[in-house]
Amino acid sequence: MAGTLFRDAAFADGTGPGLRVGVSVLVEADRISWIRPSDDEPDPGPEVTVVDASGCTVVPGMVDSHSHLTLPGGAHWIDRAFDSPDRLLAAAEHNARLLRSAGVRWARDVGSPIATDPVDGRVRALALGVRDRWAGNRDYPYVRASGTWVVRTGGLPGGLGVEVDDADGLLAAVARQLDDGADLVKLYLDGPDRDTSPFTTAEVRAAVDLAHGRGARVAAHSGLLPGARAGAEAGVDSLEHGFQLDADVARAMAANGVALVSTLSVLESWRSFGRTTTLPRFAAEPGRTQVAERRERAHASVREAVRAGVLIAAGTDFGGGSTRANQLAWEVECLVTAGLEPWQALAAVTRNGGTLLGEPEAGVLHEGGPADLVLVHGDPLSDPAALWRVWLVA
Repeated sequence: MAGTLFRDAAFADGTGPGLRVGVSVLVEADRISWIRPSDDEPDPGPEVTVVDASGCTVVPGMVDSHSHLTLPGGAHWIDRAFDSPDRLLAAAEHNARLLRSAGVRWARDVGSPIATDPVDGRVRALALGVRDRWAGNRDYPYVRASGTWVVRTGGLPGGLGVEVDDADGLLAAVARQLDDGADLVKLYLDGPDRDTSPFTTAEVRAAVDLAHGRGARVAAHSGLLPGARAGAEAGVDSLEHGFQLDADVARAMAANGVALVSTLSVLESWRSFGRTTTLPRFAAEPGRTQVAERRERAHASVREAVRAGVLIAAGTDFGGGSTRANQLAWEVECLVTAGLEPWQALAAVTRNGGTLLGEPEAGVLHEGGPADLVLVHGDPLSDPAALWRVWLVA
């Protein structure tokens, strides 16, 4: 059987701080046949294509655990959510190309606008149709998708997400997302009152029980502490962003198996907008100060989660936030700045993302497993910026 031999690379898979050097990987029929020392390779056979991978590091195909496939991002990311469905689907196609070029093989979509899909004619969250059409095509990322945002009335701009006013409405909205085919449900646990969770712990727990009973998971947007506490105590599967955690919430997360999905790169992009835009939210001094304070608190929250033993996965929030689909390496750099070791940050965008998804083959490399591997220039275990330098996506 013809295959491809990637010869004499280094190897880093997020399991520890040590970089393996002199490693060869044989791929046949999109599976990894073997991983061996380069000086002790089995005979691959005469039909194999040999790729000189010297000087590169093999890493697993990455997992963006917080993405918005149908949205383009940028400084006006909220406005773009109201673009026409045709434009949003075009954005998804562009994002797919960006993801692949950056070595991101899995995308966990956590919210898209509800509209009439121009392709299948269904009225539901647009990412669900995108997921279905991309399935089985290895030129596209593997996708797990939520429906739209489920939010207390007034918590988001009108027309974005499904607004609910009480516990019954919350459960009805969750059921509707599942009926539409969502893999997970996205709850919005901020506002409209910053000092109070929009849903009680009991209400969130009922939503979690409903989703889990139907084989789905629950992701909870958490930018503020009150909602984070309700989500942690209710046992959602993940707190997204987690920009305001304290030690008590982090301990509750660990006790209840709640992961943190970091999106620190969003705050870095906001800092950059202070120079590249004239938008007062970013460029005026009060905005700059607020972003700096949020960044400091968010980094401290990641450290609280690590101390408590919380699973850390990571995403860019591209589309639904200001970043772009090819910037997951930025999140790795941010996690290292926040205090993680580089190998832990690599794990956050590979194997931990697979754990969060419940997909044992996502973000890992092993003999017999899918050949979702990426070659980068440099050592990501000492220089996280190496993940920007993608040379080849197998």
